[in-house]
Amino acid sequence: MEQTALKILSTRLLEEYCSKITHEHLQGYEQLEDSALSAGTFSFCTSSAAVFSSRLEGENIDLDAYVSHKRDGHQFLLDYVRKVDDIYNAYQFTRTVSCNENNLALVHQILTMNILPYHRRGKIRSVSSDFYSPREEITYSAAPSFIVKDELWKFYHDLKYLTTKQLTIQETFFFASMLHLVFVKIYPFDDANGRISRLIEKWFLSEKIGEKAWLIESEKNYYFNTESYYTNIGLLGSDYDTLDYSKALPFLLMLPQSLIGQK
Repeated sequence: MEQTALKILSTRLLEEYCSKITHEHLQGYEQLEDSALSAGTFSFCTSSAAVFSSRLEGENIDLDAYVSHKRDGHQFLLDYVRKVDDIYNAYQFTRTVSCNENNLALVHQILTMNILPYHRRGKIRSVSSDFYSPREEITYSAAPSFIVKDELWKFYHDLKYLTTKQLTIQETFFFASMLHLVFVKIYPFDDANGRISRLIEKWFLSEKIGEKAWLIESEKNYYFNTESYYTNIGLLGSDYDTLDYSKALPFLLMLPQSLIGQK
C-alpha cells in the first residue's frame, strides 16, 4: 500500500502492525456465529454494539434490559432507551447501504435524533470543539472549524479509495481502525462523533469481509477497556494540528484484540 495514494490516513505503522497481528489471528472472524437470541428482525449483535457504544459515552443502559426491550417489547422510560435505539437503527441502516459520504451523513442524522436539533443533524460543525479535564484544562482541540471541510474531503477520498481496492486481511483491519481514529480526531460534527467513528470502523470492515464483521464485539471490547481506549486515542497529542500518528499503534491493536475473547 503506497502512502502517496492516501490524503489523510497514514501507512507509517502498517509494516509494524502486520508483524504483530498475523493473518491467522484475524481470520478468527470467520468462525464467529450470530447469537441464538437473534430472531426475526431482532439482532443481538446490533443490540450489543448499540449498548456498549452508548456506555462508552456515559449512558447508563443494561444489555439484558435493552434486549428485553427490543426483542420482547418490554417498556422502559423513554429517556432510558431512545439514544440506544438511535444507534441500533443506525447500525441496521448501514447493513443495507454502502459506506460513503452521502450515507454517512444520513447515518449521523439517525444517530442524533435524540441528541441534536434537526438542523444540526448530519451537518459539519461551524464552531471550535475543545475538550476539558475536570480541572478545566484543555485536553484536546479538534480540527479547527475552518479546515473541517477540507479534512473531511481527504477522509472521504481515502475511504472511497480503500473501499474499491483489494486489501489483505491485515490491511483491512489496520485501515478500519485508522478510519475510526482519524474521523474521531477530526471531530466533524457537533456531537456523536465517537458513536459514528466506531460504526464507520465496523461498516468498513463489512464492506471488505462481509456480514461476519457485524459479529465482532469491538464496542464491547472498547467498553471493557474504556480507560485504555480513551488513553490510546489521546496518545497522538492534544491539538489536531500537531497530532503524531506514529503513536497510534496501541489504539490500532485494540480492534484485533476484540477477536481474542470471542474464540
